[in-house]
Amino acid sequence: MASSSTAKRIVFTGGSGKAGRHCIPYLLSKGHSVLNVDLAPFPHPTVHTLKADLTNSGEVFNALSSHFHLSHYENPRGPGGIGVEKPDAVIHFAAYARNLLVPDSECFRGNVLSTYNVIEAACKLGIKKIIIASSETTYGVCFAQGDVDYHVFPLEEDYDNDPEDTYATSKLCGERCARTFARRFPGVDIYALRIGNVIEPDEYETLFPDFVEKPETRKRNAWSYIDARDLGQICDRCVQKDGLGFQVFNATNDTITTREPTAEVLKKFAPRTPVSREMGEYEAPLSNRKIREVLGFKDEHDWRKYVKV
Repeated sequence: MASSSTAKRIVFTGGSGKAGRHCIPYLLSKGHSVLNVDLAPFPHPTVHTLKADLTNSGEVFNALSSHFHLSHYENPRGPGGIGVEKPDAVIHFAAYARNLLVPDSECFRGNVLSTYNVIEAACKLGIKKIIIASSETTYGVCFAQGDVDYHVFPLEEDYDNDPEDTYATSKLCGERCARTFARRFPGVDIYALRIGNVIEPDEYETLFPDFVEKPETRKRNAWSYIDARDLGQICDRCVQKDGLGFQVFNATNDTITTREPTAEVLKKFAPRTPVSREMGEYEAPLSNRKIREVLGFKDEHDWRKYVKV
């Protein structure tokens, strides 16, 4: 539980989705208050869901300056005649989550415009911490046509991202929006999380055995993953870490999703891709070294705890 000085008021967009429904409980466990902005409800008695079209700038400004709960109408009037407290942080996960959910043009429009609107509104409302969901797909292989190689391993945040698909491109545009507003509004921190393949607790039984048994199928995800609960920890650490301006962080767990050591896997399944530095024996090719060193991330849900090797 966070102390009163570290507990924050957080607006979380897309909290009813696969990642958010695990991140929000983690944030609550740390003492934060959360308003979920989504089109679907969130099944928790203390979390109110405000429905909003994030591609509508006016709705976004209103959502980020809203009460968190009906009970907040009991608050005394504050400056300006209302009792609404400004959020401390915005976590923006709402998006079309991949290609082929809607036509490409709508995927691009919806993802880029909603991200722009959220960042703009937060900055202009004086909210100093913004965390946005980018994606592993920006490394250019996940949704590439055919068998495509990565440029170099490990995949780190200074990589030359050059995806060919619409979803990943929309996420790179979101990163550029974040960098733009962080420059325009000094003192605002905007962190973009390149989130790996999100794994929910039940999926260690339903999905992960195939990841381990068929490593040839996991190149598109760089043999890496993020436990949804550990993603909650990353969100919390981003909220607590101030003063970094614009940053990009890979959001993955520590280890590769194979029995075999990383060097053996890369030699076998990605022989044409160079390796730029010595990697840990089982280090995930989509490396989380930066979040460990900068944010202090601690991997709590290694897949080997849940899957028999």
